[in-house]
Amino acid sequence: MNNKNDITLFVGALKETILQSQYNAARAVNTQLVQLYYFLGAAISNKAKQAKWGDKVLETIATELQKELKHLKGFSAQNLKKMRIFYEAYPQMLSSCELAIQILQSPNKDYDKIGSPLATELGTTIGSSLPTKTEIKIGSTLSNQFHEAFWSITFSNHFLIINKLGNINERKWFIQKTAQNNWSHRVLQNHLKNKIHLQQQLPSNFETQLPEQTKRQAIAQFRDEYLLDFLSIDDTDDERLLETKIVQNIRDFLLNLGTGFSFMGNQYKLQVENEEFFIDLLFYNRNLQAMVAIELKRGKFKPEHLGQLGFYLSVLDDKVRLPHESQSIGIILCKEKNNTVVEYALRNASQPMGVAVYKTKNEMPENFQKALPGIDELKKLLK
Repeated sequence: MNNKNDITLFVGALKETILQSQYNAARAVNTQLVQLYYFLGAAISNKAKQAKWGDKVLETIATELQKELKHLKGFSAQNLKKMRIFYEAYPQMLSSCELAIQILQSPNKDYDKIGSPLATELGTTIGSSLPTKTEIKIGSTLSNQFHEAFWSITFSNHFLIINKLGNINERKWFIQKTAQNNWSHRVLQNHLKNKIHLQQQLPSNFETQLPEQTKRQAIAQFRDEYLLDFLSIDDTDDERLLETKIVQNIRDFLLNLGTGFSFMGNQYKLQVENEEFFIDLLFYNRNLQAMVAIELKRGKFKPEHLGQLGFYLSVLDDKVRLPHESQSIGIILCKEKNNTVVEYALRNASQPMGVAVYKTKNEMPENFQKALPGIDELKKLLK
């Protein structure tokens, strides 16, 4: 029996090592690709300025590349233009582009063979702006962390951020959050649409009711407001109809919640002796290793809502939670709230809870509604 357990544990350790190695390899490949696209963008941008080329030259370059590299995809005129835009959006990042440094400064013969034509063309323009190896090591921790985040996210995510945001600080915020939370293209697209960087922090008691290693992550995970623009409901519709429509659109709802969520069920049954109780929506978050119970309220938040939710969390922790999991978290999702009332209500609550509001398409200003894509169009975008 002990031998079997040892084998199971050993296989589990091997599995984790293999998966981590595969993830690291994929991340390294992505970094190389992003740096390649950035450097090609730098080369095209600087050469175009030197030779006073127009955009039409990119068609010729793309055609010639296709002749030389027949089986290589991704270097169309449109993509070459994106690479140039990518570089021009962040010219200051050239100093941390290892590929550029290797091609333009390294004495390594292999890189000389690859990079000497470009080094000859560009050395006087962009090569002089590259740092020495000593200078690369110098810099603030924050700067180094941003550089690492910048090269770790995908080119498609970079271009999405460039297209949606003009402010450099907002771009940096999304780059760092995308890297930290490993946001997919769809999740990033949704967060950009919801402007989550402008939203207030969720009113909660996470600071006092969650352990140190969990509370920071929980605070970052949840938002003060959720834009459920895929829902169209009237003021007369009750909470059950709201719940039904969320379940019917659960994929869109999960995108709004953020990363790491999986759906455990609606009207999730809890049994306490001979009595039954039902949670509106129950989720599990892999990042937090915790269940998340959401109670829907069509009206304004009331302090008594926390009593019901706190009861559910106690039962979940006692009867459903597994030994390795963190304590359950509760969220009241209501139509409106007074943050002062919420603060007082949460002050003496003994379980980790927060109160957020939601807006549906019908509750947004008309000009916002017209600007948003329809459900069918949104589904096409997400494919």
